[in-house]
Amino acid sequence: MTAPESSDIGERVDAAAELRQRASGLTPPRTIALVGLMGAGKTTIGRRLAAALQLPFVDADDAIVQAAGRSIEDIFSERGECEFRRGERNVIARLLAGPVHVLATGGGAFIDPNTRALMKERAISIWLKAPLDVLMKRVVRRDHRPLLKEDDPEAVMQRLINERYPIYAEADLTIESGAGPHNSAVASIIDALRERLSK
Repeated sequence: MTAPESSDIGERVDAAAELRQRASGLTPPRTIALVGLMGAGKTTIGRRLAAALQLPFVDADDAIVQAAGRSIEDIFSERGECEFRRGERNVIARLLAGPVHVLATGGGAFIDPNTRALMKERAISIWLKAPLDVLMKRVVRRDHRPLLKEDDPEAVMQRLINERYPIYAEADLTIESGAGPHNSAVASIIDALRERLSK
């Protein structure tokens, strides 16, 4: 693996500084919870958003793995999705009771009615909406997704889009997370938050 060019690092630093400048003076009163399907960019965008807002970042899936002491794939296979959702709900409730941060949630978290109600009460939810082709390009790079362990992952993703997009649409804000750079989505989130919080 080749080392990153110094110009690439410089560009990333400049982009991060620009996002911090764009977010200057923006202080969310509640945790920012990113929702959406796997591959929408919740973790990557969440990290960059947290850096711009100078807030801690938490990935709910990582917190669940830490709390359970086993991988999400293992939880699904050993205990089933129902038990996973129960644990996910408890972990997210605990996180939302803590200090304001940026939270990347798993694809099914916002679909759970109790978790969704909790987010509506304690967080500003943001749906990162992406088209099927973009999602597929991103998820095929990793093989740890329990819901995609089937013969036709694209058909599974299309079914999830059909089932979940109407529910994700209940989020406080919707941001398009297409094939463009993640920093564009971060900038759009910052602008949308500023507009929402100025009302």
